[in-house]
Amino acid sequence: MSILSTRQQIGKTLKNASRLRTIVGVFARHGFHNVLERIKLGRFLLERLSHEDNVDVLSMPVRIRKSFEELGPTFVKLGQLLATRPDLVPETFVIEFSKLHDQVQSLPFSVVEQVLIDELGPTYLDHFEKIEQTCIGSASIAQVHKAWLKDGKEVVLKIQRPGIIQTINDDLHVLYFLAELLEQYIPESRNLNPVAIVDEYFKTLELETNFVIEANNIRRFITNFQNDPDVKIPEVHFNLTTERVLTMESLQGIALSQESALKMPGVNYSEVIRIGLKTYMKMVFADGIFHGDLHAGNFFVMPNGQIGLIDFGVVGRLNKKTQTSIANMLVSLSQEDYDRFAYEYIDLAPFNENTNIDLFARDLRNLIAPYYGLTLKNVNLGKILLSSSSIAAKHQVSVPTELMLFFKSLVSIESIGRRIHPDFDFLNYAIEFASELVKHQYNPDKMMSEFFTLARESKSLINSLPRQMNFLFRKINSPDHAFKLQINEMSDLRKSIELSYNLLFLGLLIAGLLISSAVIYVHESGSQTAGMPTLSFAGFMLSLLLSMVAFFNYIKK
Repeated sequence: MSILSTRQQIGKTLKNASRLRTIVGVFARHGFHNVLERIKLGRFLLERLSHEDNVDVLSMPVRIRKSFEELGPTFVKLGQLLATRPDLVPETFVIEFSKLHDQVQSLPFSVVEQVLIDELGPTYLDHFEKIEQTCIGSASIAQVHKAWLKDGKEVVLKIQRPGIIQTINDDLHVLYFLAELLEQYIPESRNLNPVAIVDEYFKTLELETNFVIEANNIRRFITNFQNDPDVKIPEVHFNLTTERVLTMESLQGIALSQESALKMPGVNYSEVIRIGLKTYMKMVFADGIFHGDLHAGNFFVMPNGQIGLIDFGVVGRLNKKTQTSIANMLVSLSQEDYDRFAYEYIDLAPFNENTNIDLFARDLRNLIAPYYGLTLKNVNLGKILLSSSSIAAKHQVSVPTELMLFFKSLVSIESIGRRIHPDFDFLNYAIEFASELVKHQYNPDKMMSEFFTLARESKSLINSLPRQMNFLFRKINSPDHAFKLQINEMSDLRKSIELSYNLLFLGLLIAGLLISSAVIYVHESGSQTAGMPTLSFAGFMLSLLLSMVAFFNYIKK
């Protein structure tokens, strides 16, 4: 069973009322009774439901974090996502959500073995010489077991936890339901755009829960680094890989998260960090696809001085424009050119006429300038850039997801660098790569190549231009042709003009009736009504009636 593939499949219909009741109960215990009442979910609360004793002294971010921890993996991963999105949630929430850890008790092998049977068949053991029943790693979505193939190759099996997809789907139904209620009944929540947050989370989970996608990501990285002897990426056994099982080569190294990784004899650790940063920069600036979660647990130190990379479930993809903008951002930071930095931000974001570029650049300067010139020991550039996204949001600059993932990955890279070499200056090292990319954009060979690409793509336009111009002139010269002009709010203007003409017409009609009635009153001596000629009386009454109609239309306008 795979995760729901589209937002529309979830819909607005709640399909798991019992899970909703559980989630509502947890939030209520942590002091959110009023919010639940405001979004019309009071009926799901038990009458005598008590809340935590210390709930009144805890801040809202702390109470939400504790609620997420109690609600399990789906909510913990949501909190972890929000911890890297200061452009979406306030800083106090980011700080609190960063405390969330994906700590999950491993399942017995007899439980996860059913997944192997379902995915690889009842005879799955025919492919393996041995599978260790004790897992070597456990997370909310999957756990990892070491194994050996029949030919003696050592591999690792990443096996999805049974029932996790159904749990995620149930929680996503509830999350969308709650997000829509928040936007509907709590206007102040609309600034956070709850539905958009759940949408982004949905897309992230959709990729992380399909191991075929991860296997294909690994294949891409193997191709990109096939000529680099310093980088080792595990081979995937595609014949033993499905959406729920990933079988890949076991790396003969030690994860940097382990203390022993820094004590391997014969390893030059300054060279290790140089290789790691060179690898990361190649991903970002040359390949356009980079590891989105390269923390110390996914970075291996190999006995021969190589580095090894694992866990490619989250990757970032950058087009040429974004690559160049990121390079320009780093160069502008090195030169303290905050106006240029702000312009690069805005150039990547959707257009917004309400953004004041000067104020945006000033706020960026106030954030970054105090840290300029400090080394990695004193400052974390990735965290500063993540913080800059909250300033961008303040100025109504929508930060692209791929740029946020780049900022997040920088946090991880700097953590690796700090672990190996506390005083390493990441920005200076990165500028070497960024400057080369910027220079490459203006290389004569590069510019000539782009010119020929432009000429090739323009050829069809040039060939079709005479035919299109001929069609346009024929259309204009047609006797039935008319230009269509559409202006925003034109319909309102048209209605106002029509109403004004109607009032003018009524005014002229009333004036005519009054003059006629007055003339009849003076000269007519026939039948009388109310002390005046009947025709004169009828004229005055009709004038009065039309005056009331005109007055009613005027105040209605």
